[in-house]
Amino acid sequence: MTSVKQKISYLFGDRAFYAKALSVAIPIMIQNGITNFVNLLDNIMVGAVGTEPMSAVAIVNKLIFVYNLCLFGGCAGVGIFTAQFYGKGDYDGVQKSFRLKLYTNLCLLIAALTALIAAGPVLIELFLHEGSETGDLAKTFQYAKEYLSVIIIGIIPQAATEAYSSTLRETEHTTLPMKAGIAAIVTNLSLNYVLIFGHFGAPALGVRGAAIATVIAKFVELSIIILTVRLKDTYAFLHGIYKTIRVPLSFVKTVLPKSLPLLVNEALWATGVTALTYCYSLRGLAVVAGYNISTTVTDIFNVATIAFGNAIAIIVGNLLGANRMKEAKQTDARLIMFSFMVSCGLALILFCAAPLFPMLYTETAQEAKDLAVSFLRVYSVYMLVNTISSASYFTLRSGGKTVLTFLFDSVYMVGVAFPVAFLLAKFTEMPIIPLYACTLSVDLIKAIVGICLVKSGKCRISSTIKV
Repeated sequence: MTSVKQKISYLFGDRAFYAKALSVAIPIMIQNGITNFVNLLDNIMVGAVGTEPMSAVAIVNKLIFVYNLCLFGGCAGVGIFTAQFYGKGDYDGVQKSFRLKLYTNLCLLIAALTALIAAGPVLIELFLHEGSETGDLAKTFQYAKEYLSVIIIGIIPQAATEAYSSTLRETEHTTLPMKAGIAAIVTNLSLNYVLIFGHFGAPALGVRGAAIATVIAKFVELSIIILTVRLKDTYAFLHGIYKTIRVPLSFVKTVLPKSLPLLVNEALWATGVTALTYCYSLRGLAVVAGYNISTTVTDIFNVATIAFGNAIAIIVGNLLGANRMKEAKQTDARLIMFSFMVSCGLALILFCAAPLFPMLYTETAQEAKDLAVSFLRVYSVYMLVNTISSASYFTLRSGGKTVLTFLFDSVYMVGVAFPVAFLLAKFTEMPIIPLYACTLSVDLIKAIVGICLVKSGKCRISSTIKV
């Protein structure tokens, strides 16, 4: 009995513990939640123009998604050090890591611009296939090219925004990125209403209007963050950040071996997710539209998983920086349990509410809406598996296990999940929903391995990383 009580005490914290966890997770949750909710409204607005415009925007956004995840990976890798520097009170180290993030993101920006300008139309065509009763492929292709020609500008401010936002989150200043994100969302949503449909005397620009609104919103978000950081003493650890642009070579040599695996991991993982979309698209344009509706909704339900994952990386990383090993391990176990409990409630809500969301897409083909309901219900079951995998990933990452996270996350995606989806989609006549369920089910193995890695002696949270 005593042993059971000890295990319960180990896995569940007191009120102060949850207050601390929520103080980090909630601002991230609010920012991501509002962003994804407005993405849903944005999606509905574009969907009101028709199935083809919505599918076109979804395809281009899948390409942009790879770039965004690369930015996240590049900053997250360096962010392991940022969190630990801040935990030790080493603000010079925080600034060096911030500058390295900027250089990393600049390289990613140049690569993304080159790829999208040179091969954008070719990449779009990969997702256009016959196989459903609804949808015009030629129209979808033209809408996608039109959207891409504008949205590509928005990836420029995103590079700087991610460097700032990640640093602020890693130093437990999560409120500013949240506020800037909300301002950007309001801007985006307001301009969508005006520019997509042509209200208040503006021309009705359709998908081009949606792209213009998004680009403007991204510049608004970056401007708010830069001005606030510059003017407020709260962010003194980033003041004078541009007095030098130099990053010591010794620092780079120490950080890159740990950070590059995370960058490559996110790049491969995002590519794998996009490749899965390609596999599903082989079943027709209605599948692209239905899958787009479902992922827009599931992104809202995933905000808790993402927020608690970031909380694990930030809180545990700070504890490691202060060399409080025992507390870091117990905190990690409690956060994983808390995240799983929240996920159970959200999964039940998603399963029950699944038929309601596609009803919002009034001009979208019924075939696509029916598929969306099925996608959502399958995913609601998978949410629990995803929560465990995500928590394990962020645990390993917070302790600097970057090579291990690379193998655990992206190598598994590219080496297991994608081949299963590709073989089933390309060489069988399996309907899309069973195919989707089979693809998600292989992640159960990943979740089990993740928990084993976290619990194992060899893969426990490592000690403080020294630079």
